[in-house]
Amino acid sequence: MAKTGSRAVSGSALDALHFALDRTSPVPLYYQLAQQLEAAIEHGALAPGNLLGNEIDLSTRLGLSRPTVRQAIQSLVDKGLLVRRRGVGTQVVHSQVKRPLELSSLYDDLEAAGQGPTTHVVRNERVPATADVAAALGIAEGTEVTLLERLRSTHGQPVAYLCNYLPPALLDLDTDRLEATGLYRMMRATGITLHSARQTIGARSATAEEAAVLAEKEGAALLTMQRTAYDDTGRPVEYGTHIYRASRYAFDFQLLVRT
Repeated sequence: MAKTGSRAVSGSALDALHFALDRTSPVPLYYQLAQQLEAAIEHGALAPGNLLGNEIDLSTRLGLSRPTVRQAIQSLVDKGLLVRRRGVGTQVVHSQVKRPLELSSLYDDLEAAGQGPTTHVVRNERVPATADVAAALGIAEGTEVTLLERLRSTHGQPVAYLCNYLPPALLDLDTDRLEATGLYRMMRATGITLHSARQTIGARSATAEEAAVLAEKEGAALLTMQRTAYDDTGRPVEYGTHIYRASRYAFDFQLLVRT
């Protein structure tokens, strides 16, 4: 099977990258290139701000036609991962977070993907439980709960706004620690064993306030998630309502045929 040799590309942020393009594969070359570039962005090999050079240089270095390179780049421009800048060239904007659909924290998933997560705690206070919160946590409406609101970012760009409610006696939620690590990691450190969760995923348009917080335009697509997490005794330990920038975030899960 004939393949292009794994070649180092020089003269741009692609210097340390190698590409293996299979010219005998039924998968189009532009798609192969786009997938490998996207993987490099997702894993941090190409960071926000890195330049890829212009299409002519790229086509020469990779031994591909200019239309092939243009199509690969355009597919990543359309995804919001690259941007073309006049007089500068093609530049990496950011990577889209692809999160596995399992009981894990966004902080842990971002850190594992090399995304360098940062957190700004907007609120950390006691509030009376609303009817929805009370039902999720199995407590009486009006019972005092801890409300956390956090803005989670990667590479200096907002990804998600997280709103969580917890029983007040569950653990000490120090704001400095919350900005240095993830909530689930803090739970595990105090001996809480997360066992299962009920989760609902949806989508809607951003309000003006949400758009301002997430650096999006009003009406931009948002992914939503509601989750109630339970420990190994079946006790509800956390109820969360989160919003994510659809331009930077996606859920990734596998579907199996039931036999």
